[in-house]
Amino acid sequence: MAYVYKARNALGKIIEGKISALDAADATQQLRRDGYTVLDVGDEADDAAPLLGGRVSRRDIANITTQLAVMVDTGITLSSALQGLISQEQNAKLKQLLMSLQTSVEGGSDFSSALQNHPAYFDATYVALVRASEASGTLGEMLDRVADYLRARMEARAKIRAAMTYPCVIAGLALAVTIFLLTFIMPKFTPLFSRKGVKLPQITEFMMAASHVLVEYWYAWLIVVVGSIVGLVMWKRTESGKRAWDRALLNLPMLGPLFRKIILSRSISTLGTMIGAGVSTLDSLRLCGESAGNYLYRDLWEEVRQRVTGGEQICEALANHPLVPPTLVQMIASGEQSGRLDDVLKRVSTFYDREVETSLKTATSLIEPIMIGIMGVVVGTIGLSLLLPIFSLSRRAG
Repeated sequence: MAYVYKARNALGKIIEGKISALDAADATQQLRRDGYTVLDVGDEADDAAPLLGGRVSRRDIANITTQLAVMVDTGITLSSALQGLISQEQNAKLKQLLMSLQTSVEGGSDFSSALQNHPAYFDATYVALVRASEASGTLGEMLDRVADYLRARMEARAKIRAAMTYPCVIAGLALAVTIFLLTFIMPKFTPLFSRKGVKLPQITEFMMAASHVLVEYWYAWLIVVVGSIVGLVMWKRTESGKRAWDRALLNLPMLGPLFRKIILSRSISTLGTMIGAGVSTLDSLRLCGESAGNYLYRDLWEEVRQRVTGGEQICEALANHPLVPPTLVQMIASGEQSGRLDDVLKRVSTFYDREVETSLKTATSLIEPIMIGIMGVVVGTIGLSLLLPIFSLSRRAG
């Protein structure tokens, strides 16, 4: 049977193609043997599904996880629970995904193995938690915990997105107003200033020159802007580019400390959830690094994992590291000493969630007036460059 796949090769480039295999699991194994990191595998019908039934969002995954948890807890078999979800699902893409999971489960695969065939929808943390529950026979309880974990991540993203929306709107509005004034208003005054022969202020000459370049050479500006965006995207896809970008984000004024707290909150939440679910410490640290979303923190957790493998405790591996606050190290140390590391990590994650929320409010309260001030300065400067020659003309006429 033919399967379509999306995978990342050894150079980090994402490729798509088709492969013949007995099932999705076999296709995944073949791709991994060839050195690919599998992102998604599905049959050819999956390609048409988005056009017919939309996409599968994180909220969709959280919803079906919650429903599966309820049904499994009430004694319904996993296959029957999946069939119930399939029968009521209207999203063709999501329905296709559920059907693929049901086929794998009915074929004898573990649920975690079935989930692993769809890494675009179920990340390594999700799969590891389900695998741990299969070993302990607590699938229903674990699915409920996974759903809570997913919803917490979604709420955090929503808060960050909402907090940054207004500053982005102000920045876009400032840019649009500037371009409008330079390309539409300024050219209407240029002939007037030229005919009267008035010695123009330097600021007016500068704005007229900028207006002329924008109007007469718009295609060059367009090429520069598009080229810069494409170049930035391609650069960010390289290893050095990703590391430089992640480092720059952490060192931004005002926003850098906020990004650090967001990453720590995400990492600690993942680590606490994994350890509390019975996943081994080494696997938990590996998944913690993968969920960090930042190369510097990913390297940090990988270093911690290696040092823990050598016999050190987590707090010892984190001690004196510039990316980790000393207070966090102390709290982790108390959790390891008391044998309640998962509880401590959950409380620390809750603490950082509140810190992120407070920092978001503080950052936006500072960024908004700064953006408005910048917009006022730009628009005021352009307005001043128009008014000064007019005042000169009025004095001469008088």
